[in-house]
Amino acid sequence: MEPSQLSRELREGKNPDLSRRRLIIGLSGVGALMGEAVSLYQVGMIKELPDPPIPLIDSSKVDASNYAYKRFDTPDGFMMVTNYSITALIAAAGGMNRATQNPILPIALAIKTFFDSALALWLAREEWDENQAFCAYCQVATLCSIVSFALAIPEALAATRYMLGKRKPENA
Repeated sequence: MEPSQLSRELREGKNPDLSRRRLIIGLSGVGALMGEAVSLYQVGMIKELPDPPIPLIDSSKVDASNYAYKRFDTPDGFMMVTNYSITALIAAAGGMNRATQNPILPIALAIKTFFDSALALWLAREEWDENQAFCAYCQVATLCSIVSFALAIPEALAATRYMLGKRKPENA
């Protein structure tokens, strides 16, 4: 696709799949923002993570614990930022009719958001097991992943149907 056409479609296009992709990009931005807040705390740029007054929430405790630093010798907030940026990249890739023009992209997005959701739920369990508390920022990001997966399903199903020959291209 020509860059000018892609630019026009992504900025001005209107269809349900593109609307859901925009929501996924927004949710990925929220997830990355949560990861950035955690990252700033984990490297000492801010001294405390403010939490809502909800029982079982203690973000500063969780994000200063061994749990938050045990993978790849890196604070885990930076991994959140990177992960949500990759999700946004996949959601942004391709034109407004990518289910028929490049069907692997919607399928990749559904797989990525499913993996993100499963991983986030597994990490929430681990977070609780190791700290007896949750990080509010991480749980907001978990919700973003789950909603993103739900939003990715319709376009991935359309792409799968197209690839299996059950749907003709829109311009055929």
